[in-house]
Amino acid sequence: MNHASNIPTEIPTAIGGQESRFARAFSLIRDAVTRRAFPGAALAVTHRGALVLAQGFGHFTYDPDSPPVEIDTIFDLASVTKVVATTAMAMLLYERGLLHLDSPIADTLPDFVRLAPQSQRRERSTVTLRMLLAHSSGLPAYVRLFETARNRDELVRAACATPLVAAPGAVAEYSDIGFILVGEMLERLAATPLDDFVQREVFAPLGMSRSCFNPVPHVRRSIPPTEDDRAFRHRVIQGEVNDENAWVMGGVSGHAGVFACATDVARFAECMLRKGSPIFQRHTVEFFTRRETTPANTSRALGWDTPSQPSSSGKQFSPGSFGHLGYTGTSLWIDPGQQLSVTLLSNRTWPNRSSQAIKQVRPLVHDAIVEAL
Repeated sequence: MNHASNIPTEIPTAIGGQESRFARAFSLIRDAVTRRAFPGAALAVTHRGALVLAQGFGHFTYDPDSPPVEIDTIFDLASVTKVVATTAMAMLLYERGLLHLDSPIADTLPDFVRLAPQSQRRERSTVTLRMLLAHSSGLPAYVRLFETARNRDELVRAACATPLVAAPGAVAEYSDIGFILVGEMLERLAATPLDDFVQREVFAPLGMSRSCFNPVPHVRRSIPPTEDDRAFRHRVIQGEVNDENAWVMGGVSGHAGVFACATDVARFAECMLRKGSPIFQRHTVEFFTRRETTPANTSRALGWDTPSQPSSSGKQFSPGSFGHLGYTGTSLWIDPGQQLSVTLLSNRTWPNRSSQAIKQVRPLVHDAIVEAL
């Protein structure tokens, strides 16, 4: 099941005896597959600079004749895109002096004010990139923009025109719409498409060779399907982004679109645990992963989330931890205090998004891993 050749070369590998060492975590995931929490999953754990667990579980679908999930199987990361691609790009542009967190986003995206309802224009002019990254802009969590927008430009305009549902800076509400705008802003600031920038500046330097937006056709068959979509695309979604707003945008968006295998995500996690080496500066990592002080009681950092009880990271991750979840059944949690990262990728949305059982599985798996270490 494990392919040593696919393990990150920069991370020493110490996965001998993982079956007995992590028996409880393995049992929890295999039981979750049996109970149809998800058809398949890949799990990668780094600890003290080494890859200590790398394992695939289950199959692409609930059909036992479908391909088995291997450790190098590529998954649709969904919103984990927000950290491994979009926030990573923001961090690099911040270091280069191209991104100013507290300047109004309307300076870069004038449509955010120009296309908005007249009654909201004044308060929208106060929304900053920091607010978008910290999910405190006042934008709603989610809008089905794909139902009316037919292409990328139309969808970005619709996102710019989306009415606020709270005063800017007043409450923290996770917002896909906000991250669609973050992606668009970053492209304008860098004068480079998001996917091109991330491939060149993040994935390539970290050796994330199986990570990309828009997998090429011959790779798609080796990616577990995320959904049998009867409502919008009327086909099985395999190797193309599950999120409809991202799909209308051509598969490249700030909120979703990256495909990667678990060991590639683990390489990114190790970069963060190594204080950003080799692509970020140490202070940038600390700055972006520190929990924001406003709004009151927010768990959000810049792009990242932090544990708030009950947390998907379980009960054993340190307060200084940071991570992110993805709608398709993906997650990444990083604990600098314990020098630990846990990447869990699944396709819990197969065949129809209804299973929510992963919410119970995730914290138990994280607890079992920490206890095993």
